[in-house]
Amino acid sequence: MTLERARELLLVQAGFGSFYNGNSAKLILSQVQREHGQAAVDRLIVECGLDRVFGFQPGTRFENGIAHTRYQ
Repeated sequence: MTLERARELLLVQAGFGSFYNGNSAKLILSQVQREHGQAAVDRLIVECGLDRVFGFQPGTRFENGIAHTRYQ
């Protein structure tokens, strides 16, 4: 998946903003994580407003549709 396509899909999910759309966003970010790495995920979280809509924070890893946060 290209980053542009991921951005388009994530903006649609953020536009709806429900719990189920948050799960879809996690799956999309999981694929971005595999193909493009953490920096791309962090950039998409901010660009698409996923931090405001779903509470995703830069630095969160997404694997197989599961969000893994780092506790400090």
